[in-house]
Amino acid sequence: MKNPEMKKFGLLGFPLSHSFSKGYFMEKFRKESIDAVYENFALPSITEFPALILSAPLLAGLNVTIPYKQAVMPYLDALTPEAEAIGAVNVIRIERLPETRLIGYNSDVIGFRESIRPLVSALGAGSLKALVLGTGGASKAILYALKQLGIETLLVSRKPAPGQITYDDLTAAHYKEFRMIVNTTPLGMSPNVDTCPPIDYAQLGSEHLLFDVVYNPDTTLFLQKGETQGARIKNGLEMLHLQAEAAWDIWNS
Repeated sequence: MKNPEMKKFGLLGFPLSHSFSKGYFMEKFRKESIDAVYENFALPSITEFPALILSAPLLAGLNVTIPYKQAVMPYLDALTPEAEAIGAVNVIRIERLPETRLIGYNSDVIGFRESIRPLVSALGAGSLKALVLGTGGASKAILYALKQLGIETLLVSRKPAPGQITYDDLTAAHYKEFRMIVNTTPLGMSPNVDTCPPIDYAQLGSEHLLFDVVYNPDTTLFLQKGETQGARIKNGLEMLHLQAEAAWDIWNS
């Protein structure tokens, strides 16, 4: 029988047909004998969010996924500097005493930074520069984390805009200067496993590091092509695990 005082955690988003978070945390609770439960909160509209907080007094923390990483922000009482700078929240800490207070965090930064740090150290952070492929929400957290690591970045997108270049603008000099390439786009994600960012993979070599935020499949076509050229590669699975553990620390700190 469930403990009526059991702490609750959950995932906010819509739709939530597949949830890494629920499976991860329920398994964590089982393995570590934690008296808690994790639920999916698929809200068709973010306007239902205040009612959710009121109706679940034991809810102590939330993960946030699309499409609410930005939309939830006006409903929060405070943001960390990282979440404010990135303009997106994927973790909410809920404090109940003396009154309910909602604080927004971004654990994407922590997950990526700590996942890539050992590889960055091996390649020499001081001389390392990174091409960041894609300009969506995920890229903002990646850029913030790379800045924390002291790595100069250049955004690459399909369309020209101030502060970024297009894939067609990339030259041999870019591939020589920027030894890290981070894919923040969904290209290559299952089921579209035969797609990849349109870079010149023949320019890559053993001095390059390729990171893909995608983790399904384990090795995307982007990573496969880089590995064939001798580049070091890493997918986003450890980043995802580190994000989840960071969320747990945030909720329980």
